Amino acid sequence: MEPTAVRTDGTEAAVLRALLAMQRLSWEQGVATHAALDLGRDDLVAVMADDAVVRQDAQGRLAEVDGGGLVNCGALVEAVAVEAARTGRADLADGLARQLDWFERGCPRAADGTLFHPTGGEQMWTDSVYMLVPALFRLGRPELAMAQLAGHRARLRGAGGLYAARWDEPTSALVAPQHWGTGNGWVAAGLARAWREEAAAPHRGELARQALEVVEACLEHRRADGLFHDVVDDPTSFVEANLAQMLAYAVLTGVADGWLDASWAEVGRDLRRAAGRGVGDDGLVRPVAGSPHFDRTGRSAEAQAFFLLAAAADRRVGQA
Repeated sequence: MEPTAVRTDGTEAAVLRALLAMQRLSWEQGVATHAALDLGRDDLVAVMADDAVVRQDAQGRLAEVDGGGLVNCGALVEAVAVEAARTGRADLADGLARQLDWFERGCPRAADGTLFHPTGGEQMWTDSVYMLVPALFRLGRPELAMAQLAGHRARLRGAGGLYAARWDEPTSALVAPQHWGTGNGWVAAGLARAWREEAAAPHRGELARQALEVVEACLEHRRADGLFHDVVDDPTSFVEANLAQMLAYAVLTGVADGWLDASWAEVGRDLRRAAGRGVGDDGLVRPVAGSPHFDRTGRSAEAQAFFLLAAAADRRVGQA
């Protein structure tokens, strides 16, 4: 299922250039590797995979340069695995083994085994679905992947299908009950990416069902301009474009992989068009929830990457 190299148009080239110029933490580097993989940029994948292992910490977390995340490192697994398979390099294979050991034994977790997201607390975040589930399938641990999905879903999914942002395990309560747009995008995109893993084959029906559930729950709150509010169901929160891109990626990936009907392709393309209207000559995607705190409009590496991921998914639909 690995893509062949594809040409990028001028806008995509500018978006990629801006992405590569940005300072990135582990999950941002991870989603950038996913864009490189899906664009067929083996030259970028080779360097980024190598650097993920160079910057792997003593605990086994790939590219964990600031020490603030427990599971964001999982976003690097796919690129390292692809490059290890291509080259046969023992150091990359060893890096993957150490990363898996961190997930299986080292990472702090709840009594039921659900992994915590940040250091310095015992919280589950929606972001973890993207960081963990595809990575664990790629590492050959499908039961663990589905267990992590179940643990996060049980704590964070609301009755209407949208996910809250953060759960605190010691108090058994949501500490960020808002239905954050990017958080729901992480879930939809993570499940769509996980579906493509060979080890996910027995679970694909459930992954597709849950991905579509999140997509449809978000679409109920889409604005007339095609974008979303930062908190999906709070019209007083600021307007941003990255959820549209993340949903476009999930939908177009679903069409390309056959778990969504072809009629969904236009939905994905319309989401892409809405987000694309905000891309400037500098290649920056705006408006999006901006780094480093994602609590106001700005720019982010993940938004840059999802512009490219959605574009690559769109091409896969066209080639099907």
